[in-house]
This record gives sequence, structure tokens and C-alpha cells, in this order.
Amino acid sequence: MNKLGIFMNFWEENWAADHIKYINKAAKIGFDILEFQAQPLLEMDNSRLDEIKKAAADAGVLLTFSVGLDKKYDLTSADSSVRSGGVEYLKRIVEKVAYLGGDIISGVSYEGWGSPSEIINYDDKQVRRERSINCMKEIAGSAAGYGVTYCVEAVNRFEGVVLNTAVEAVDYVKEVGLDNVGVLLDTYHMNIEENDMGEAIRHAGSLLKSFHTGENNRKPPGMGTLDWDKVFKALKDIDFKGNIVSEPFVQMGGEVGRDIKTWRNLIPDPTEEKLDVAAKGLLEFTQSMLRKYDM
Repeated sequence: MNKLGIFMNFWEENWAADHIKYINKAAKIGFDILEFQAQPLLEMDNSRLDEIKKAAADAGVLLTFSVGLDKKYDLTSADSSVRSGGVEYLKRIVEKVAYLGGDIISGVSYEGWGSPSEIINYDDKQVRRERSINCMKEIAGSAAGYGVTYCVEAVNRFEGVVLNTAVEAVDYVKEVGLDNVGVLLDTYHMNIEENDMGEAIRHAGSLLKSFHTGENNRKPPGMGTLDWDKVFKALKDIDFKGNIVSEPFVQMGGEVGRDIKTWRNLIPDPTEEKLDVAAKGLLEFTQSMLRKYDM
């Protein structure tokens, strides 16, 4: 069965939090993986990283990492100093991930996260894409030296310009041309951008290195309208063996609510206890789909 995980900020309103608390919580609920934003790692010294690494090992929890790249490090910027700063910033994040024993990093890690304020046309999109690819070759080359796979995530039009679909993500990865660069697809974003989620998954094929699940409304899987049979049949068709991490965001408030644009609580009165119950439910739902498709 594929390893199953959850994103830490299902519970937390801010990106930085008590990672050890959620490592232990994920293990207690039954998850194999805890995923969280990698940027806060840069604020930690090695002694704190050692504590997190030990806690994960003791709990039997794999750590995976995501990036929503701040625009001041935008790899698509026309300003070469911004791009070079982004390259060095992401190299430092890769080093921290590797120190923790992580082997995969993903997210909007190839451009500044969020749609730009200026008008974008097709030609500008292609120029931005080329700048990003040139930077990615250097970042991913460094990541390869640490044994880290760097996944680029196709996101919806409101959160990014360069990669919105599986076709765009696959073409990007092929042009980068490094074995440790892969695709991450996310059902929430796919529901907005893809004509057929099953075909998008099949198109990614062996380049699909990790997978995020979330409902059409960003609730946990099973609490919305997505066709999960189509999703899991496609994953079965490509013999997907990678991680499946659920990334629901259901609370308003804090950095997470602001950045994700969650302007109401999607689970009424989202106490920690209620969120724990929902997390257990999404795990059981995902396990049932894996059993159904003999994965």
C-alpha cells in the first residue's frame, strides 16, 4: 500500500508550529507521513533539527516537505539578482531537508507563489517559464547531490502562472532533463484546471513522483464532490507507488487562512479534537480507496 500522509497545517493557522507535536499526532492517528512547509527550517539550528529527526524516527513517521516560494525569491523574475537569490535560498532549503533525512520536496518551488499583479500574456508566460527552467537545472543539480527529488506542482491559475496542468508540468520536467525532478499533482488544483483528472494522471505517468489529495472545496477527501474512483483508477493504471499526502485547509485565520484564502471555517467550530476526527476519517477513506483498487 502507498505511504499515506497529511499536511501539518490542517491543524495550524501559521506555517511554523511545533513539528514534534504533529509528528506524534500523525503517528497516533495512523499516518505514515507528515508534510510541512520547508521554509521554517531555515530558522532552526542543527540541535532543533536533530530533535525533529529523532522524533520522526522514534514515531516511524516519514517527513516530506513543500514550498510556497515567496515572491522576493521568484525564479521567473526579470531581475537576475532576484532569480539568483531564489536559487541560493532554495539550495539552502534543500540542505536542511537533506539534513533531516528527507528525500522529496515539492510545491510552488519554481516561481513566486500567487498570481502576479501585472497583466500576463502568452509570450510573457513562456519567458518566465524559460527563466524558471534555467534556475531549476541548478537547484535540482544541487538537490541530486543530496539524494533529494525535487517535484514541481501544477497549481490553479489563481496560485501560479507557469504550471497549471499536468501537460505543462510534464513538459517542464522533460525540458529540465534531470532524473531527480518530477511532477506532483494535486486533486484540488486539477479539479479547477484539468478536463479529465484521470487522463491528467495517466499523462504524468512515471514522472508522477508524489500526489496530493484534497476535495474541490479544500475539505478532506470524501467531504466534497470529486470523483475519487476516477482518480484512484488512474493511479492504479500507472502503477503509482509514491506518497499520497492529503492537504486539506479548513480554518480561517492566521497566515494559512490568509495565504490559502480561507474566509470561513469549512468545518464548523474546528477544535483540535474535531480536526483529529476528520483526519482519521480522511485516512480511512483513502485506505478504503487503495484497497478497492488493490494498491
